[in-house]
Amino acid sequence: MKRQNVSDAVIKRLPRYYRYLDDLHLKGIVRISSSTLGEKMGITASQIRQDLSCFGEFGQQGYGYNVEELRAEIGRILGVNNQHSIIVVGAGNLGRALMQNFHFKESGFRLLAAFDIAPALIGTEIAGTPVLDMAELERFVPVRRPDVAVLTVPQSAAQSMADRLIELGIRGFWNFTNVELSSDLDGICFEDVHFADSLLTLSYRITER
Repeated sequence: MKRQNVSDAVIKRLPRYYRYLDDLHLKGIVRISSSTLGEKMGITASQIRQDLSCFGEFGQQGYGYNVEELRAEIGRILGVNNQHSIIVVGAGNLGRALMQNFHFKESGFRLLAAFDIAPALIGTEIAGTPVLDMAELERFVPVRRPDVAVLTVPQSAAQSMADRLIELGIRGFWNFTNVELSSDLDGICFEDVHFADSLLTLSYRITER
């Protein structure tokens, strides 16, 4: 499979393809053309073909794409079936909301545990996931070896917590702290989620110009 030099823009579109194809699959749609898929997603058919060509050959001329096969292939590219493991660091309001409402399993992640410093939370469960003392990270992480940490800690603690988790071997971070995190080490991946960016994008689109 070709994967060299795939741009961030293409990578960020892959989950959208997967989501749309998953919806089509659930509706029982067997095949779809790139033009029809593009209309649904608001992008051009040529963009879809160009994006998919980064990973190999998909579809047949005159037939389009087999929805189930393309969905499965994009899922494989995204690692949906790899069963990555994940922990939540910070089980306050945002961490709790994610644990209660986000379907980690459907995205290919096993939620192992959450961590917090609040005595009222430690020893409880949120949506069936245990909340452990933050002091247990040094014991837990080397043994269970989670792939990703969801960071929902205060901004003031964000970088130091990321550094601590990197030292323990975590290489991926889903970062909700509103701080741009960084590391000098190779192979560390940060996916920063900024709610304000999304809202301001909406503001731009609805503003009369």
